[in-house]
Amino acid sequence: MKDDFCLYTLVGKISGLYGVRGWVKVYSYTDPPSNILSYNPWYLKTNNDWQIFALVDGHVHGKKVVACLEGMTDRDVAAQWINCSIEIKHDQLAPLEYGKYYWADLIGLEAVTVTGSILGRVVQLLETGANDVLVVRGEQERYIPFLLESTIKQIDLTKKVIIVDWDLDF
Repeated sequence: MKDDFCLYTLVGKISGLYGVRGWVKVYSYTDPPSNILSYNPWYLKTNNDWQIFALVDGHVHGKKVVACLEGMTDRDVAAQWINCSIEIKHDQLAPLEYGKYYWADLIGLEAVTVTGSILGRVVQLLETGANDVLVVRGEQERYIPFLLESTIKQIDLTKKVIIVDWDLDF
């Protein structure tokens, strides 16, 4: 059971089965993907029900991450968890140096221009290769490059605001 009063962060999902002993393939949202194996325990969600699983073992296998979770002793038990979200308690994340942010911390922030116009809320971030992009949804959906000091002028996690240098017509 997941505590409602704790903050949680989505770090991946169970994407398939690996072998016959209950190991699962994991699609990791961490960077690098193997970082998901540094978090323990995992909170898995299925049908609005959460269960806590201790991570027993795991490693990178080719381009995939595979894991053994406590209680998943065979393929049939593990199969019921395919496509389930993997979350961790937010306080399990390592502290970041100044000017670095977890994507999860930016979701939900209100995007405001340097002139004070409200653009909407950050609903998603995209990795494009050149730079990350904020997806801001308000009266319209905007894609704003996440370029600190250039486009992104200030981030205030306490006030839940991100100040951007962005034209309303974009």
